[in-house]
Amino acid sequence: MKITPQCVVALTWTLKDTLGEVLDELDEPVEFLLGGDDLLAKIEERLQGHDAGDSLDLHLEPEDAFGDYDENRVFLEPRKLFPAELEEGMTFDGAALPAGCSADIQTKLIYTVTEIYPEHVVLDGNHPLAGIAIRLSLKVESVREASEEEIGQGTMGTGFFRLEAQAPGNNTLH
Repeated sequence: MKITPQCVVALTWTLKDTLGEVLDELDEPVEFLLGGDDLLAKIEERLQGHDAGDSLDLHLEPEDAFGDYDENRVFLEPRKLFPAELEEGMTFDGAALPAGCSADIQTKLIYTVTEIYPEHVVLDGNHPLAGIAIRLSLKVESVREASEEEIGQGTMGTGFFRLEAQAPGNNTLH
């Protein structure tokens, strides 16, 4: 079956920066819904018409991947507003930040704690790969039609290309 809009593809990949440093490897196939929220638009576009077993090498500029780095998404917030067990790398949903944080914080973003000082915490609402061109070598492991339920959900729930808030100590790139 060829890849078409609103089908499910199982992919493996190696994600690198432009210097060749491996940023992520997906060795076991993971299913993604095309036409949903699971993949970046350029990846979906390039997958169209391919079959199981095909391999693709993509180069994505920041505007086609995780966007340009926006310094207006970085905030210095009072340390006292956050839990004592705060660690660098922890993420917070912008809508669930403690009362007293800057009124300029966008509630739809996920914020990563990038630095902790005695009096302040640096929160960054940019995706960790914002501003970085990436190279993605992917392999189509399988292709199948999506069910009506999967199409209705708009996702297979894998969400690699989004950043989601995680429990402390379980922070991952999505």
